[in-house]
Amino acid sequence: MSEENDSGATVYFFIVNNINNSKYSACCSINQQQKWGMDEVRPTSGLATPSLASLFPPGLQAIYGECRRLYPDQANPLQVTAIVKYWLGGPDPLDYISMYRNMGCAAQDVQEHWHYVSFGLSDLYGDNRVHEFTGQEGSSGFGFELTFRLKREVGETAPPTWPAELMQGLARYVFQSENTFCSGDHISWHSPLDNSESRIQHMLLTEDPQMTPVHTPFGLVNFLQIVGVCTEELQAAQQWNGQGILELLRGVHVAGGPWLITDMRRGETIFDIDPHLQQERVDQGIETEGSNLSGVSAKCVWDDLSRPPEDEEDSRSICIGSQPRRLSEKDTEQIREALRKGLEFNPKAALPPINSQRQGHDRPQQTMGHLQSQQYHRSRKDSLESESSATIVPHELVRTRQLESVHLKFNQESGTLLPLCLRGRLLHGRHFTYKSINGDTAITFVSTGVEGAFATEEHPYAAHGPWLQILLTEEFVEQMLGDLSELNTREETKLPKEYSWPEKKLKISVLPDSVFDSPLQ
Repeated sequence: MSEENDSGATVYFFIVNNINNSKYSACCSINQQQKWGMDEVRPTSGLATPSLASLFPPGLQAIYGECRRLYPDQANPLQVTAIVKYWLGGPDPLDYISMYRNMGCAAQDVQEHWHYVSFGLSDLYGDNRVHEFTGQEGSSGFGFELTFRLKREVGETAPPTWPAELMQGLARYVFQSENTFCSGDHISWHSPLDNSESRIQHMLLTEDPQMTPVHTPFGLVNFLQIVGVCTEELQAAQQWNGQGILELLRGVHVAGGPWLITDMRRGETIFDIDPHLQQERVDQGIETEGSNLSGVSAKCVWDDLSRPPEDEEDSRSICIGSQPRRLSEKDTEQIREALRKGLEFNPKAALPPINSQRQGHDRPQQTMGHLQSQQYHRSRKDSLESESSATIVPHELVRTRQLESVHLKFNQESGTLLPLCLRGRLLHGRHFTYKSINGDTAITFVSTGVEGAFATEEHPYAAHGPWLQILLTEEFVEQMLGDLSELNTREETKLPKEYSWPEKKLKISVLPDSVFDSPLQ
């Protein structure tokens, strides 16, 4: 238990009971509860009166109902809750995180573990305090909650609480970037998830094996499980696909088993355990199927070298620190939706149409990557009141422009994915998108086999607002792969690195992270 400090650090309140639920206790007094504004009532296995149920938010109660279905004997689990709720100005979007003891399933070779469930990415209240209420037919809030399964160590009597902060960090990313998660997505974290010396430093996402989608009064809620993975497993998911790697993890007991339980003490990758998996499954899959990673949220920016720098009136080149003409909310949502929906897997690839209606999160056979750091933080105002959509501009003013010459800039991690983009996507007739985490900027590479692109072979560089499309022929892709071969090593190289194709009027720079974190480019 900790109180709020002057720095605005995360404040948590812990409600604890013993594992068999024979006794319930709270680690603060009634006066402290009143001081910290504990105004919500949490249901138990037996609600005493109808009035108690009426006080309980319907969205929250629907998710608790699914938890009670799985854990009928754990009505009052260990729970972490931010005292200052997000809708009251607190820093953490998740109102609650419940923690359960799961006994596993010997028949399915599932080991005992701790099961964490979040509350807050979906609409818990239905009164627009956090999420806009759009009815019962669509998604509730962002449409999902996070879960996490952590191996229970011998002698542990209570679950570790560090996963709660991990889940809060992912929730902050979703709220701030408006990038939603889907099964098969990967999250590049670059640090042991529990701040130890563990090799488990990244995450994949999949459907929770036990929790079923819940229909609440405010829409549908799915449950996405976080799965901790090693760097080599993350790279394989990027090069091939997340679902394929998840399936390999399910087949290796110590790497997760059927329910994909994360073991922070795991010292070997699945490729260390079974070297044949790399060549016989992953390499073959990359060669025959390519990658189904349709894009990543990343640190990137593009410059229009076709125009003089002083021509700011009609420039659509978006640079960090610049002040471009603001896009309307409609245009911003159109671009975000096209990037969010991704590419549906058709015999002939086609970019999704720009659609102002917010769609569901169905992206068949497509996954997204989320390249982020634990240190990535922005204010709530920045995340909910994007300056790019603050001023209404008529849609016809945001026209598509053909560019003569462009300069692309990526941080090192984004740059290392360029060979994947070229070999795993474009050579298979698909597209690949980099979506900036610093704003609405986006860069989409398309092949000649992609329909619906506004970039063409005659005009290979085209921009619609801050969204740049680059069309590359197969011949040029092969040339670029040779020139960018050093990026395949994934080893730290001296930055900056510059690659230029003067005859194509294209330049790519790989720059240190500090360049993108600086207010000036």
